[in-house]
Amino acid sequence: MALSMDALTDRPVAPPAQRERTAMPAQAPLAMPAQSLRRWTDAERRPLKAPGLWRTPWFSRLVAFGGMAVITAAGGWQMYKVVEAGGVTLLEWAFLAFFVVNFSWIALAFTTGLLGLADLLVHGLNRKPDLPPALKERTAVVMPIYNESPARVFGTVQAIAEDVLATGHGASFDFFFLSDTTDPDIWIAEERSYVALRERLPDIAIYYRHRPKNTARKAGNIADFVTQWGGNYAHMIVLDADSLMTGETIVALADAMEKDPDAGIIQTLPRLINRNTLIARLQQFAARVYGPVCAAGLAVWSGRDSNYWGHNAIIRMEAFASSAGLPDLPGKPPFGGHILSHDFVEAGLIRRRGYAVYMLTRLDGSYEESPPSLMDLAIRDRRWCQGNLQHSRVIGAKGLHWATRQHLATGIMSYVSSPLWLIQLLIGLFLALQAAFIRPEYFTNQFTLFPAWPVFDSERAFKLFLITMGILLAPKVFGWFVTLVNGPARRGCGGAIMLTLSTLLEIILSALIAPVMMLIQASSVSSIMSGRDTGWKTQRRDDGSIPFRAIVERHWRHTALGVIAAIAAFSISPYIFAWMSPTIIGLWLAIPTSWASASATIGWSLRRLSLLLIPEEYAPPPIAERAFHLGKEFEALALEDGKALDLVHGDAGFRDLHQHIIQVPPPRVRGKVDTDRVIAEAKLTDAQSIEDARQWLSGREAMLVLHDRALIALLAALPHAQQAEPERAAQN
Repeated sequence: MALSMDALTDRPVAPPAQRERTAMPAQAPLAMPAQSLRRWTDAERRPLKAPGLWRTPWFSRLVAFGGMAVITAAGGWQMYKVVEAGGVTLLEWAFLAFFVVNFSWIALAFTTGLLGLADLLVHGLNRKPDLPPALKERTAVVMPIYNESPARVFGTVQAIAEDVLATGHGASFDFFFLSDTTDPDIWIAEERSYVALRERLPDIAIYYRHRPKNTARKAGNIADFVTQWGGNYAHMIVLDADSLMTGETIVALADAMEKDPDAGIIQTLPRLINRNTLIARLQQFAARVYGPVCAAGLAVWSGRDSNYWGHNAIIRMEAFASSAGLPDLPGKPPFGGHILSHDFVEAGLIRRRGYAVYMLTRLDGSYEESPPSLMDLAIRDRRWCQGNLQHSRVIGAKGLHWATRQHLATGIMSYVSSPLWLIQLLIGLFLALQAAFIRPEYFTNQFTLFPAWPVFDSERAFKLFLITMGILLAPKVFGWFVTLVNGPARRGCGGAIMLTLSTLLEIILSALIAPVMMLIQASSVSSIMSGRDTGWKTQRRDDGSIPFRAIVERHWRHTALGVIAAIAAFSISPYIFAWMSPTIIGLWLAIPTSWASASATIGWSLRRLSLLLIPEEYAPPPIAERAFHLGKEFEALALEDGKALDLVHGDAGFRDLHQHIIQVPPPRVRGKVDTDRVIAEAKLTDAQSIEDARQWLSGREAMLVLHDRALIALLAALPHAQQAEPERAAQN
């Protein structure tokens, strides 16, 4: 496809885009100072502009946390009665303590789900927003990207921008690609796709910026945009690379922000779509059926003290700039350095400043995607685990609202619960082993009538097990019931019978996956505690399968542990084996389960049977279909086929275009030398052909060359090898 400078310099005819067609708009800096986690005074909190909008949901919080306390106390007492027969040993006290901690975790999920059930039965699942006749303020829609497929993300943004234009409010929104891509070939493909998109959509402002260094990762990417261009906008809507939002939802968020001058962040509830592998469809079904109940309950008790999930939300620019500058944590990663899971912390700091953070859980039209396999889920989970454990360094920060501390604690507990569950299982197994094989010592040095030795009340233990399972599964039952009584949602899941069968299938498959994820998360926690940093890997976005050998290498230890646990449990008692069978079977089947999880064939087969079906598959959102087709159109343009150095070297028109897009670097500080740049310049100077340069330059050095106009000139002056040979011969 021909790319022209006109795409960047011409002014479009349509009124919404009476702005310069440059790669980035004029800078409008905003100060974004790093916030202190140690110092804070109430005088720093801003006064409310609309105090009448603030309501504290005391009753809902009493139900959530008071109910959790009552249920936990009752469960803890019952477990005490289970182990107290014959006296409580030190090991039994430890077992009881771990049980209470884990039980409190599922008790809070139960009470939150109960609140969500009541809320959804009263107010319904979702609503179509009422759009305003006009918007007063401008909003930036930003998509940070990092080594993603350009065809996919640019097709998605075209679909979103078209939908925004269809609302009649296109003049109020500018779209930004904020690239942190580190692969030079993908970066140049992004630029080519960007120019193609500008030519396709002349009626709306679309911009592109690539950072030479991805400092502080996504949080640093957003902060860089805010500090340089944030003053141009009242709000920003943050998308992820797999985000999709309808124009109506985007306009509704901007309208909600304009109507609430104290709102700092308004979060939507994204729905999972577009995936076909087994585990992805499992997650899509769970998020669609159970997610609204949990999210509604969280929104009810959180009120205006809620949380932020990093994307598909609108943020007041002033609130973000003044409140959400993230400090570096002392020490080295994994607990020090840049804050990895920045969204929770940003929400907490914005709330500390006196802005509201809340969710619009019934606002439709917000979507995202899930990892396509168990192994991909584990990779993403490792990064999230480190980020959430980092919050242990943040949770005690001065001035944070107690609800923020609760959100941070919830994130920490979501990963710590796995090793706690594992420890509880091991202690229980050891207690059973002790009871079966270790004889009491009757003739000790100390006189005693009866030896203190572990005894369990098996009947009470079985009843407590049933109660625990009931509390654990209750939120899923709540979600099933809410979907069942909602006609469109029920039909979208295949009808009452298929919805019920899908719920049972999801519970069974989740039970098989849970022990494997327990061990993966426990291993992640152990790795982080030992000081290993996760780094940042690009998330796989396709439905491609994983080689079976890689699956075996990842999960053979889980299977072996399941075999060992089965032998140990059965040698003690068939009843112990039966009690541990859900965990044991899940570990036995770790390899086939992981293989099946990545299978699109199995996923499609279940879809044809109307199992794990969601309404977005029954009646696909038009914007999702449009984004898919546009992605295919961008693929057909073959903008990702060329090599970066060859394109910039061989195409003078594109070279000029590229130099127009890249940002002018800040002046070099005298005495401070970038060794990578020096090496890159030396290699270009020494090269006698473009082939030499291509072979000698590393990926990092190629990125530096393509960001430096002086080095681009050296690159452009290099001949091809066949041209260089005669010149070399003549010189000799």
